[in-house]
Amino acid sequence: MGRLQGKVAIITGALGGIGRADAVLFAREGARLVLTDVSDRGGQEFAASLGTEALFLSHDVASEEDWTRVVATAEERFGRLDVLVNNAGLILLGSVDKASYTDWRRVNAVNLDGVFLGCKHALPAIERAGGGSIVNISSIAAMLGQPFAAAYGASKAGVSGLTKSVAVQCRQKKNGVRCNSVHPDGVKTPMVVKVATGQGRCEPRRDRGDRAAQHALLRARGHRERGAVPCQ
Repeated sequence: MGRLQGKVAIITGALGGIGRADAVLFAREGARLVLTDVSDRGGQEFAASLGTEALFLSHDVASEEDWTRVVATAEERFGRLDVLVNNAGLILLGSVDKASYTDWRRVNAVNLDGVFLGCKHALPAIERAGGGSIVNISSIAAMLGQPFAAAYGASKAGVSGLTKSVAVQCRQKKNGVRCNSVHPDGVKTPMVVKVATGQGRCEPRRDRGDRAAQHALLRARGHRERGAVPCQ
């Protein structure tokens, strides 16, 4: 029996490097999946390829209306929600004196507002299921200053702080919900390569995305190692 057998999980940004690795690993471990991404190119095909109960939904994580729809669909389709992986993210380069305010707001809308909305709308559903796990994908950039990506680092630091707030709330409520963040270092995903080099296409190396997915799995099933664990 898989480590997530019978569990229902939402994974955002599921067509990207880490999100795709999460989906493959969770499916292998028996989870039923609601996969979402702002792009729907190949989403249905990817969900069908996993060989498990999985569906794909187009989803803008910065839209509260979209979050309401996604969580409601998970409960309607599978009867419950046990796990949320807030993985969707955006990188735009720029130091604090060079980045535009438009880029700052765009990055934070996806990376931080999206995580807030996910926690807000998924938490009651997970409570209704009797408990479960929220896994927020942060970054090593939340702990180490990266002057070339000021907005990204700030947004991921916000994810780390929000995660702690939700975790303490759940502990105080004794609702059976865990909330943890995962802090990968540089993962060679298509998004990272495209932003860093300007390439339109790349062949991502999967090993580090897979390691980030392993950390997400451990937290989804209740691994209790203390502290943030960067993926080396």
